[in-house]
Amino acid sequence: MEQSKIDRINELARRSKAEGLTEAEKKEQALLRKEYIANIRKNLRAQLDSIDMVNPDGTIENLGEKHNL
Repeated sequence: MEQSKIDRINELARRSKAEGLTEAEKKEQALLRKEYIANIRKNLRAQLDSIDMVNPDGTIENLGEKHNL
């Protein structure tokens, strides 16, 4: 996610606490948050897909496949 979008999320959060947001800003905030969370999930899936775990019996198990992500 672009830094400018993260900055905008933070700006809207601060304004929401200080003075409130307009309906348009609330919608923008919801969309940006949704995009941010989707990006975090995508990164987590990529990390899990790259991790192989060796079980005590010697078998190798991919965490991404194990948790069906």
